[in-house]
Amino acid sequence: MKWSELFTSSVGKKWIMGLTGIFLVLFLIVHVGLNACIFAMDGGVMFNKAAHFMGSNAVPRILEIGLFAGILLHIVQGWSLELSNRAARKKGYAIPMGNKGSKWYSRSMGLLGTLLFLFLVMHIAHFWVPSRITGLDPVLIDGKEFHNLYGEMLQLFQGNLLVVILYVLGCFALAWHLLHGFQSAFRTLGLTNNRYLILVEGAGALFSILVPLVFALMPISMYMGWIK
Repeated sequence: MKWSELFTSSVGKKWIMGLTGIFLVLFLIVHVGLNACIFAMDGGVMFNKAAHFMGSNAVPRILEIGLFAGILLHIVQGWSLELSNRAARKKGYAIPMGNKGSKWYSRSMGLLGTLLFLFLVMHIAHFWVPSRITGLDPVLIDGKEFHNLYGEMLQLFQGNLLVVILYVLGCFALAWHLLHGFQSAFRTLGLTNNRYLILVEGAGALFSILVPLVFALMPISMYMGWIK
C-alpha cells in the first residue's frame, strides 16, 4: 500500500482510524487518571499539581500537539468513511436486519462521533482555552503559584445543571462509541485470533463502562456537593 492510499483508500482510512483510535484510548487513560485526582478530597491540591505538570512540562505539551492532530485525523477519516458507506448503501436491505446484522451503536459511529466532537468543542472552551490561553486565577500550594483549574471546575459544575447534563450525555456517547471502536480498532489492525479477540472485547467493554463512568461522576459529584 502506498503512503497516499492510507488517506484515500477505504482500507487505508480504516487503518488510520484504528491507529488514531488506539492512540486516543491511551490518551483517555492518562486523562481519566489525572482527572480522578479530584477525588483525593484535598481541596484540589493533587489535581492542580498534576494539571500544572501536564501544562508546563515540555513532553506533555509536545504530545498535546500530536493529540490534537490525532483527534482531527480521526474525525476527518471517520466522516469520510461514513460518507463512503452511505454512498455504498443507496439501496437498503430487502429485509431489515436490525441488531441481527450489527449492533445499533456500530451502525451509528458517525452520529456518536459527531456528538463527541460537539462535546469536545464545549470541553475545550470550558477548560483548555482558560488554562492555555486566557489564563486562570492562581492558587498557592506549598508556597508556589498554580493555575486553579480545580476551582474552575467547581465554579462551572456547581452552579449549572444544564452543563452537568450535557457532560453526562457526552459521557454516554463516549461509552457507546468506545464499545464498538475499542475492539474494532484491533480487528482493523489485524487481530484475528479468537482467543485474543475475546480478551480484547472483554477489556473493551470494561473500559467503555469504567472510563465514561469516572468522567461522568466528576461533574455529578461537584454539582451534588460531594466534592468541595
